Amino acid sequence: MDFQHIIEAVGRFMDFAGVAVMVIGAVVSIPMALRGYQPRKLPAGSEKLTVYRSYRQLLGRSILLGLELLVAADIIRTVAVTPTFESVGVLAIIVLIRTFLSFSLELEITGRWPWQKEPSKSAEPAPAEA
Repeated sequence: MDFQHIIEAVGRFMDFAGVAVMVIGAVVSIPMALRGYQPRKLPAGSEKLTVYRSYRQLLGRSILLGLELLVAADIIRTVAVTPTFESVGVLAIIVLIRTFLSFSLELEITGRWPWQKEPSKSAEPAPAEA
């Protein structure tokens, strides 16, 4: 078995792992949401999540992790095996699409962009003027 075959096998394994994470995450998220899973850090003044919102957040997290594994698999296969301009271009497009999906899911799950800081717990709203 030569280097190229090993890299292809590793890429296929990473693809499988990415899909498996998404499928297992979708299945495991159902009972967690039904049991009333709540994130540890809820924003101040927010209500508990409904079953639907809880499931969406759990599912979104598993999709994010699966997408990261799929991007890693694409990078491994493209960079390790003699890269061409065409293969690098296709990789760039795939990474851009998956990055956009990741940012969109992160915004949906947390309510803020990945580069935004979490609101501090010590920050209290300004008192209302009478």
